[in-house]
Amino acid sequence: MNSIAKTNDAILNLYTEQPWLYGNGIASYDINLKMIHNQSSKTTSCILECSADCYDEVTVSNIGRYFQNLLLHIFTESTKTIGFVPCLEKIGNLSLLPMNVETLSNINESLRHFSEINAVIEKHMPMIGASMFWHNALHDYKLDQYLSLPYDRYRLTTEYRNGRGTSISFDLDRDLCDTFLQYTSSQNISLEHLALSMYFVFLFKLTNGETDLCIGMNVDGRYRDELRSVIGMFVNTIPLRCQLDPHWFLHELITYVQEILTNSCKYSYFPLQRVLNQHPHSLKPAFLDTSFEFMRYSPQDLGKDVIIGDSHLSVIPISIKISKDNIISKSDFILSIRHDFEMNQFSCAIIASLDLFNQETVETTSQRFHSIIQQLFASMINSQINKPLYELSLTLSNKQYLIQSLNNTQISFPSPLTCIHHEFVYQVMKHPQKLAVELDEQSLTYCELLYYVQVLSSTVLNDYHVFLGEVVCQCVERSLSMIIGLLSIEIIGGVYCPLSPENPEQRLQNLVEQTQARLILVHSLTNRIFKNNFITYDIDAAINVNDKITNDDLYQLSNISITPDNISYIVFTSGSTGIPKAVQVRHRNLIAYMQSFAEMTTLKRSDNVIQMASCSFDNHFQETFVALMIGADLIMLHPHGNKDLTYLIHELMDKDVTFLDAVPSYLDMLCQHLEMQNENECLKKLRILCSGGDVLTNKIMSRLKKYVSIPSSSSSSLDGCQLWNMYGQAEVTVTTTYFQIGFDFDCDKQVMSIGKPLPNYHCAIMDEYFQFIAVNQEGELFVGGACVFAGYFGRDDLTAKVLIEINNDIFYRSGDVVQYDHQGLLYFKCRKDHQVKLRGQRIELAEIEKCLMNISLSVSACTVIKWNEEHLVAYVQSSDIDEKQLREHCQSHLSPHMIPSLFIILDKLPLNPNGKIDRKLLPPPRFSSPNMPSLSELNTPVNQVEKSVYDIWCQVLEHNGRHISTTTNFFTIGGHSRLFIELYHRYQTMFGFDSRTLSISPFLKQPTIQQHAKLLKVVTADDIRSEQWYTLHINQSEDL
Repeated sequence: MNSIAKTNDAILNLYTEQPWLYGNGIASYDINLKMIHNQSSKTTSCILECSADCYDEVTVSNIGRYFQNLLLHIFTESTKTIGFVPCLEKIGNLSLLPMNVETLSNINESLRHFSEINAVIEKHMPMIGASMFWHNALHDYKLDQYLSLPYDRYRLTTEYRNGRGTSISFDLDRDLCDTFLQYTSSQNISLEHLALSMYFVFLFKLTNGETDLCIGMNVDGRYRDELRSVIGMFVNTIPLRCQLDPHWFLHELITYVQEILTNSCKYSYFPLQRVLNQHPHSLKPAFLDTSFEFMRYSPQDLGKDVIIGDSHLSVIPISIKISKDNIISKSDFILSIRHDFEMNQFSCAIIASLDLFNQETVETTSQRFHSIIQQLFASMINSQINKPLYELSLTLSNKQYLIQSLNNTQISFPSPLTCIHHEFVYQVMKHPQKLAVELDEQSLTYCELLYYVQVLSSTVLNDYHVFLGEVVCQCVERSLSMIIGLLSIEIIGGVYCPLSPENPEQRLQNLVEQTQARLILVHSLTNRIFKNNFITYDIDAAINVNDKITNDDLYQLSNISITPDNISYIVFTSGSTGIPKAVQVRHRNLIAYMQSFAEMTTLKRSDNVIQMASCSFDNHFQETFVALMIGADLIMLHPHGNKDLTYLIHELMDKDVTFLDAVPSYLDMLCQHLEMQNENECLKKLRILCSGGDVLTNKIMSRLKKYVSIPSSSSSSLDGCQLWNMYGQAEVTVTTTYFQIGFDFDCDKQVMSIGKPLPNYHCAIMDEYFQFIAVNQEGELFVGGACVFAGYFGRDDLTAKVLIEINNDIFYRSGDVVQYDHQGLLYFKCRKDHQVKLRGQRIELAEIEKCLMNISLSVSACTVIKWNEEHLVAYVQSSDIDEKQLREHCQSHLSPHMIPSLFIILDKLPLNPNGKIDRKLLPPPRFSSPNMPSLSELNTPVNQVEKSVYDIWCQVLEHNGRHISTTTNFFTIGGHSRLFIELYHRYQTMFGFDSRTLSISPFLKQPTIQQHAKLLKVVTADDIRSEQWYTLHINQSEDL
């Protein structure tokens, strides 16, 4: 269309004809006019948008010409008046017809007069002061960051949005209206300030506690008294930033809002575009999509027309309807409050974009705003119940039951709370000849198991004088000795503390010293780990003596006064202070968990439970203790047997396993293996399959469903396999919540839930101010009930930080962020800190960082991140240390799962403005170079076996095209336990052997291509001596 050009000689020059441009697009209105001013070129363009449903192209062209003619008439008249505003009585004389040439030629002279007037006006506008005000007001605010409103959909770019919105309106009752009027009068504040303050309070709660809020607001632009009576459009949009303090009371917020709105209106003449130009790095002013409007009106004016000349102007509705239920919505979210000043009635409307919100969400949001108003109303009429802002709640009265449902989980079980060994002995008395534990060809009945437990218990008690509540460590491989040892410690009143033999010696020694344990139980495979300064006792030696248990021994064991409140076991978890935390769990905690778990999963004594977890993982207690306490058969794997999938599949089928619990990543790997081997039947006998320790994705669940038995009906627990997603922490005895995944669960559409609390568990979801949150909001999970632990051993300071009293009950503060839906189902979102889960293992990154900082004074800073859900990557700031030193130090002080896959050494780590390490600016890891040796430095394969092993490594590690030295450690170039299992399986397939011939253990201990090739040469030569991992039968081990 035509443009208005501004030159140095005149404010407005004549119209300069430009080609008219036509285009097609989505029309939000029947007719719409846009005027766009280009600040740099000093030109203004007009764009006329018309709906093709209403106008054809010729009509649109004519309307454009009429508007062009009208502008010429306006500018001609305006040069004769002050302030660029035509006299009211002459507006009706304006014409849509073209002006004659003589009139057009005289316009320039007239405009010079206007130029002088306009220059005087601009001279009196303090633009520098306004510029400084807006710069300071928005300093450090991220203008392109949207508020965290309860969106139902992701934000689309403008061209994909349909512009449809919805409006929910409600009137305030008479009492509320009168209270607001009395409050504003008594406090000498305006209704607009009160309304805006309530909106900021609402946004603070709606955004899960965001305190730095910025919204858009249209102002009339009449910042000076002389502009009040001038006819014209001076509207400008201004940003309103509120830095709210949650501890304020309402009157304090109003005072603050009064100040910011007054100051902002004072400088409202400053063009919005110039405000935005002060922040050139902001891509889009997000605050414009959340706005506020307050209007005062009289109902009598709504039906009146304004007559100007022959024209009749009518008041149009605020919202423009485009269908019965939808309106036009240019913004994401608007609160509109209208005040009928004749009736003193208030009405509220929330207008939201249907591109982002569902209709139900907008309705609920409106109800929540009404609830906030009512709570503020209560504080206005009674100062004694005045609350700080953070105590206001979005939870609607009809949703209170959901909060209660997370706590009303109490179930009375028939048997009273006792101790772990009492429950075990009870099962021995009920069915002494039933199999209790199996490991390959070995087995023990419940009666036999109790006998060996009593023998070991009596020996330890008499020879080492273990007292009630003393910590006794046990470091053994998977074996029958493991079960005998842990039950013996329980029977003598000791505190069982499992230590994994996979940990380095230095770390094991540190853990023993931390527990102040005098005695460590070992067996034939671990009796050389600890040095002479530690007292160890070989379990195998005790249970193979010919001495029989005496009545005196039995009397001594039965008279140990162990109560349910005594500590049963300690398990170590990673510590944010750099030192592992020892979680103490009582007998009554585990008994209560066992009862709840069995009730939920219908686990029973006819089940065969396979023991999968490492003894350092808290699921180890579920698999061992719970199975033996209900009389089930516990199926053990030989050492590292869980890393041999072929062996695992054999055991699952041969032992008729009905219960399997594994972390999601392991189940995913198992499914991939089954698919490659075309094994479709090995999981068909499973009755219960549980997964926890990490996020169970829909993709993994979709794979699992292909290999388990489908129940005959959705409600049947008699046949088919039950699938459970489990969630919990060691501090609340293994598992907190459960979610049964039905076979009708749509893995493509539904979101995986962590479910509801176990019986006798309580859950509270709270914000950072310890206030209960509303449905679909995010908050921290607190867990209470019968299974909350006794605290961290020797760390009362850490215990005090995580045990919180809520409604007179003790809750564990998990640090996990969750939300709950309208059915009371919980959903895990993220962590509040830098704790991560890696293949089911809980890791505090700070513990790894502390280890790295202790290696040398040359390490001045470091940070560790989790990369692509598979790796830990350490960034170290140092000038004279190499990766080998860092890795060797970690290998001698950390558990294997905590050792970073890659160390990146930098001269300086990137920092944010606050001086802290900026993780977002860290360089991405590269698992090939730069630490890989050059081709000339490589040790290349020297024979066919090494070449075959080399090729397998390249495939498993996806190093195709990148060279690997035959002396490189598998775990230093991106390898981890899951990939090593795949590597071992490929060896079995290519070289044709099984785990009985050559187990995975020597490969783990010798993790280079050269070493693996030497092991495999034995296989290719067909000269293999059977290296059994099986623990010898108890009665045969004396031949060693």
